[in-house]
Amino acid sequence: MAYKPRGSFKGNGDGSAARGRREAMITVKSGKGRTLSSKLWLERQLNDPYVTEAKRLGYRSRAAFKLIEMDDRFHVLKPGAKVVDLGCAPGGWLQVAVARTKGSGRIVGIDLLETEPVTGATAFVGDFLAEGAEDRLIDELNGKADVVLSDMASATTGHSRTDHLRVVGLVEAAYVFALGILAPGGAFIAKVFQGGTEGTLLDTMKRDFTKVVHVKPKSSRKESPEMYVAALGFRGVDRAAEDEGDVAKA
Repeated sequence: MAYKPRGSFKGNGDGSAARGRREAMITVKSGKGRTLSSKLWLERQLNDPYVTEAKRLGYRSRAAFKLIEMDDRFHVLKPGAKVVDLGCAPGGWLQVAVARTKGSGRIVGIDLLETEPVTGATAFVGDFLAEGAEDRLIDELNGKADVVLSDMASATTGHSRTDHLRVVGLVEAAYVFALGILAPGGAFIAKVFQGGTEGTLLDTMKRDFTKVVHVKPKSSRKESPEMYVAALGFRGVDRAAEDEGDVAKA
């Protein structure tokens, strides 16, 4: 790797250590076969304190800190909680869920990609929209979920309108799925993008849950349009059954 270290990251090591400061930047030299975009990506990774801290603490991705921050605020990952992680690969959120539930919860993840095993969690390859996926997750949980998490993001095309529609479609699909698997009082936390939960979907969430808020964790890159929606206090299946039809018609 052709780079020249010019500084270091200082953190406090408690899981929020990535809020420490960097004294200098690491620059990557342009090398044969390395494009400008790959050079800039590598520099961003090397200078990202959350990437550094994730490696130090054994988290599989920097995204773990996003869930940590949100759970510090909303306190949904309680000991004994039953948690579903949609799009769980590479497993960083599974790791956080296991730790936050004190190893006494039931943590289940599903992804189109294989996820390396996480102690204390069950992860399997599959499409959460496939027939039988909901029943399988409920069986793995031994009941309905207290929390449904989604850090999924659709593949981008570069066409803003198309990408926006894909984002909205994926969030809506995850939400409808959550309606069928959540226990009363449960929570739904999902990645969206700016403008990704407008109109009918947001109105539906507010009817189905007692509290709905948008949040952008500090560990989310400032230049990224991503943010999260947290829907807390699920009202139950009767209200959800009506609203599932509303979302499907939207």
